[in-house]
Amino acid sequence: MSNRSASPLPKDGWAGLKENWRFDLSSGFQVFLIALPLSLGIALASGMPPMAGIIAAIVGGMLVSLISGSHVTINGPAAGLIVIILGGVEVLGQGNMVAGYRLTLAAIVVAGVLQMLFGLCKAGKLSSFFPAPAVHGMLAAIGVIIMSKQVHTVLGVKPHGHETLEIIAEIPHSLWHANPDIAMIGLICLAMTIIWNLLPFPALKKIPGPLVVVVSGIVLGHLFGLETAHTSNLMGFAHPVGPEYLINLPGNIIQGLVFPDFSQVMTARFWGVVLSIALIASLETLLSALAVDKLDVYGRRTNLNRDIFAVGVGSTISGLLGGLPMIAEIVRSSANINNGARTRWANFFHGTFMLLFIMFAPGLIHQIPLAALAALLVYTGFRLASPKEFIHTYKTGPEQLAIFLTTLIAVLMTDLLIGVACGIVLKLVIHAVRGVRLGDLFRMRFRIDTPDTGTYLVKVESSAVFSNLLAFKNQLEALPSGAEITFDFSGAYLVDHTFMEFIHHFIRDYEREGGHCQITGFEAHKPASDHPLSARKQAAHV
Repeated sequence: MSNRSASPLPKDGWAGLKENWRFDLSSGFQVFLIALPLSLGIALASGMPPMAGIIAAIVGGMLVSLISGSHVTINGPAAGLIVIILGGVEVLGQGNMVAGYRLTLAAIVVAGVLQMLFGLCKAGKLSSFFPAPAVHGMLAAIGVIIMSKQVHTVLGVKPHGHETLEIIAEIPHSLWHANPDIAMIGLICLAMTIIWNLLPFPALKKIPGPLVVVVSGIVLGHLFGLETAHTSNLMGFAHPVGPEYLINLPGNIIQGLVFPDFSQVMTARFWGVVLSIALIASLETLLSALAVDKLDVYGRRTNLNRDIFAVGVGSTISGLLGGLPMIAEIVRSSANINNGARTRWANFFHGTFMLLFIMFAPGLIHQIPLAALAALLVYTGFRLASPKEFIHTYKTGPEQLAIFLTTLIAVLMTDLLIGVACGIVLKLVIHAVRGVRLGDLFRMRFRIDTPDTGTYLVKVESSAVFSNLLAFKNQLEALPSGAEITFDFSGAYLVDHTFMEFIHHFIRDYEREGGHCQITGFEAHKPASDHPLSARKQAAHV
């Protein structure tokens, strides 16, 4: 990795295509193999036809790649938006899923326009206002919701409830009344998903796990005769089996285009869906882009504002054609990097392969069992809500776990925006209880001195927390590269975990560009835990 990062940066634009097309074409094809089943599954889990996921992947690849601010990011539909889109279809359609689909497309279009405005207003820096445990709690809640909904599809049963807690409560009923043939397919595919990700053989892991699961699902579907309607009996219960358990696609991509219905644009519930899509999609895009920057072996950094704008353009066009909204997707992006991608053309090729496949081989998609896609999503949900996330959060401090759990529970009981707001409010309350002055919650007192040429002393003179980070962040990013920066926290009353994470990432990126940083002044502070980035408070006030 160090050898590649030290080599010249790949060219961009048409020159980059000419220089790197072999690497990007190969990676784009491999990412397409991963993205195809995930795009189908995400669309179905969102209450939309499978073509909606394909359209989003095509637009995200072929269009967004050309205008985005990133280099090796893959854009497309994401599991993190399933909860919002499905909720939009149900709320706007009021029981009519077809009408809800078209109304939600309108919300996607308007949300995309809002995201474009976010990008133009340079809202990328606002990501720092969301405390890390609240964001991770939101993602864990999304994981729980995805698992709770998709496990019923794995078992071949349709739940009766609509609210998350109702659907979770129905899992024992679905286990008892599982459709034996469909459950066999779903559970085998789920087991294969888990085993494939645990295999210790790098050569085998080069074959995309989702592809293996889908191909296995197709074979199992033929073995159980899903292409023809019949009845399966188990323990005296008769269960219908047939094509309704397979993906249903239109004959061609033109027939799959659906146009939005803007008839509810003046209603409060419509704008509730719009704001949820715009805010969560933007936040997920920012977090994914930052994570991809850490993985990029050439050390390139994403233009976050341009990336939000580009994703907004993509979501707007996707919604106009009948597709899902999109984000910068971390799993497919990391696979893109691991497969040797060098430029944005890998994302373009991934979308192109998706278009060619849906044009010339739609019959293969129709053979995929719904249970196989649901198995992939159950595993995706588990990764979002993995026990490791709980353990990692606890290690950063008990108060971080409290914010994490509060956000998670609030999301499950209400919705994403209210849940995240609860996490933010709890963090502010914790800071206030710890003694942070109300005036310091939203305004940090600091100064930047230059004792020598090329040397900067950044002295923090008040509490440094997530809610007052923005102005500090802007000042740091204005400093020239290649200098020597000393951070002095001796005057800081409290430095929280989100701020510690920011400083850690800033120092890493700044030193990667040739500068040097050091931290002083924590001698009198007591950390909240043994984690190196845990919150720190002056010991005299503990």
